[in-house]
Amino acid sequence: MTSFASQIATTLNVADWQVTNAIELIVDGATIPFIARYRKERTGELTDIELLELEKLYYRHLQLEERKKTVLNSLEEQGVITAELKQQVTSSQTLAEIEDIYLPFKPKRKTRAVIAQGRGLEPLAKMIMSENLSNVEEVAQRYVSVKSGVNNIDDALSGARDIIAEWLSERQWVRQKLRTLFEKDSILISKAVKGKETDHDNNRGEKYEAWFDWREIARKAPSHRLLAVFRGEKEGFLKIKILPELETAIHILTSRLLKNNNDTTNQKELAIVDSTKRLLFPSLETELRSNLKEKADEASIKVFCDNLQQLLLSPPLGQKRVLAIDPGFRTGCKIVCLDKNGSLLHNDTIYPHPPQRDMKMAMKKINNLVDSHNIEAIAIGNGTAGRETEQLIERMRFSRDIIAVMVNEDGASVYSASSNAREEFPEYDVTVRGAVSIGRRLLDPLAELVKIDPKSIGVGQYQHDVNQKLLKQGLQSTVELCVNKVGVNLNTASRELLTYVSGLGSKLALQIIDYRNQNGNFNNREELKKVTGLGNKAFQQAAGFLRIKDGDNILDSTAVHPEQYPIVKKIAKTQGVEPEQLIGDKQLRSSINISELADENIGLLTIKDILDELEKPGRDPRKKFRTFKFDSNIKSITDLSAGMVLQGTVTNITAFGAFIDLGIKESALLHKSQIANEYVSNPSDYLRINQQVTVKVLDVDNERKRIGLSMKNVQQI
Repeated sequence: MTSFASQIATTLNVADWQVTNAIELIVDGATIPFIARYRKERTGELTDIELLELEKLYYRHLQLEERKKTVLNSLEEQGVITAELKQQVTSSQTLAEIEDIYLPFKPKRKTRAVIAQGRGLEPLAKMIMSENLSNVEEVAQRYVSVKSGVNNIDDALSGARDIIAEWLSERQWVRQKLRTLFEKDSILISKAVKGKETDHDNNRGEKYEAWFDWREIARKAPSHRLLAVFRGEKEGFLKIKILPELETAIHILTSRLLKNNNDTTNQKELAIVDSTKRLLFPSLETELRSNLKEKADEASIKVFCDNLQQLLLSPPLGQKRVLAIDPGFRTGCKIVCLDKNGSLLHNDTIYPHPPQRDMKMAMKKINNLVDSHNIEAIAIGNGTAGRETEQLIERMRFSRDIIAVMVNEDGASVYSASSNAREEFPEYDVTVRGAVSIGRRLLDPLAELVKIDPKSIGVGQYQHDVNQKLLKQGLQSTVELCVNKVGVNLNTASRELLTYVSGLGSKLALQIIDYRNQNGNFNNREELKKVTGLGNKAFQQAAGFLRIKDGDNILDSTAVHPEQYPIVKKIAKTQGVEPEQLIGDKQLRSSINISELADENIGLLTIKDILDELEKPGRDPRKKFRTFKFDSNIKSITDLSAGMVLQGTVTNITAFGAFIDLGIKESALLHKSQIANEYVSNPSDYLRINQQVTVKVLDVDNERKRIGLSMKNVQQI
C-alpha cells in the first residue's frame, strides 16, 4: 500500500499517512461522512470530497491489481512467463500499459498474420524485418507453394507483410509512441451523415447542425461538446473521426524502424504503413474515444452532482403550516393543506383558469382553507398554469401575513406515481400526492427530494449519455453527503431519508421505522441498539447523524457523537459544571483551554468540533429561507425585449453556462461568457442552484423560443 499511498498523496497534494489512515478506515467499513466528521485526527482533516476522490482512486487501484493477476496467470498458463515479463506487468501503472505488454501473448482470432504464419511465411517476415536481403523477390520465390496457399511471389510478400504489421502493432514502444501522438495531436472531425441533415419526421437532425462540419483539437473539446457529438453519432446524424495526421504517425515509425534503402526496405515500409492504417489507428482511436468519453462522463457527472448538492441543500422554510397548489388548466388546480410536519390535513380542487374560469369560487376556497387551517405559507408548483396561479394568489387579500412561493416541481409526478407515495397515500390519486410533494419541498427540500430518483429532478447535463453506473454512484454519494451534513430527526424521518444516513441503508431504515411504529418515539440514541439488525458498527457510523429532540439526553439533539460524550463530561468537570450548562454559556466555553484537554486519545480537532457544536447545537448548515418574486409585467416570452434587466433564479448549471427561470414557460440561457467580466471556466464557481440573480436580456428569438442573458456589468441585489 505504501507505493499506492504515495501516488494518491501526490495526486491529492496530501501526506502519505493521511491516505494510509483513510484507506484503513474505508477497508474497515467506515463511511465517507463518518470519516470526514468524526475521524479528523486520523486523516488530518481530509474533506468529504477529498475522501471520495481517494476512495475512487483506491478502488481503481484494486481493479488494476486484479488485472495484473489475471494477466500473470494467463502468461504462466501459456508457459511464456519470464522474470523480466513479470516485472514489467507488476510495475505497470495503467491498464493501457498492462494491455500493451499482454497483447503479443493474448489469444488471437484468425487474423491475416496468423493465416500467413500457418502458411510458413514467418521466416521470410523475419528476413524482411532485418532488411538484409539483397534480392527479396528471389528469396520470396522459395516460399511459393500452391499446397500451402501461397500461389506466387506477391502472395508470399503480402503474407510476410501481414506478419510484420501485426508484430509492429503489438510492440509496446510503437503503441506508446502513437498513443502519445493520438492524445496530443488528434483532431475531432464531425460531419453530417449524408441525407440526415434534417430528419423530416421530427427535425431531430437539426439540433446537431452546429456539428455538421466541425473540427477541433480533441483534447481541448469540452465535455458537453464531446457528449453532444457522440450522441449525434449514436443517433445516426453525425459521422465522427478522432485521429492525428497519418503521415506524422508513419514518419515516427519509419524514422526509427527503417535502416537501409533497398527493395527489402520498401517491403518493410509497406508493412509499416499497413500496420499503422489497418491495425494501430483503429485500435488507438477506439482507445482515445473511450478515454475522452470517460473524461467527459466524469466532468458531466461532477456538474450533475454539484447541482444536486446545491438543490438538496436549498434553504428550508422550516416548520410552517402550508397550503400547496399543483396548478393546471383543464383538470383544475389540486390543493392540499399540510401541518408543520408535512402531514396531509385536507385536499380539494379549484378551477380558476380556462376553460372553467371559476375564479370567484377558487379564491373563496383558498381563503377558507387559509383561515381554517391557520396557513402560514402557500407553495405553488412552477409547471403548467403555475404563473397564472401565482398571479391569482397575489391578487388575494388574507386575514394574516402569508408568503407565497413558486416551487420547482420537477420530479413531483415521478414521486406521486411511485410505490412509496402509493404506500403513504393509498386512498389518494397522483394529483394529491404531487401537491403534497410540492408543499413538502417548501418545508424541507432535502427530506422530500431524497424520495425521488435524482435523474428525474432536472439538474443534469447529458445525463442519459454518460456511464449510468458511475452516474448512479456519484449521485448516491452526493445525496449521502447532503443528508449527513444536515442530520436527520430520528423520530420524524421517512424511510427514504433514513436510508441515506451513514451506516444504515434501506433494510435498517425499514427496521427503524418498524421499531418506531411499535414502540413510539426514541428517547435516546442508545435505544437504537434495540433495533433488529442494528449492531455496534452500524450504531457507530449512524448515531452522530441522528438527532433526538426533547429526549433523555440533550447531547442526543446535537452532532456530538455518543463516543464523545465522555469528552463533554470531562470538559464540564474541568469547569465545575454539568454538561448541559456548556450548551447555553458562551462565556464559559470561551474560558476553556483546549490545549490542556488534548491528549493521545483526544485531539484538538475533536475538542474544537465539540465546542463548536455546543455553541449552536443541532444547527442547520443550510442558509436561511428568502422569498422571491418575478416581474409581474413579464407573463410570456413576447413580453421580453433586449436590454431589459430582470430578476430570475438559477434552475440548472452546465459546463457551458446556466439556465435561468424568469417566471415564464421558457428557460433563458446565461452563457458562461456572459456570467462575469472575467474569463469563466466553470460556471459553478460563480452560480448555484436556486440562486437569485439579476440579469440583462441580450436577445430574444420568439420563433425558436430562445432567450439569451448576461450578468456582465449588472448590479446584483
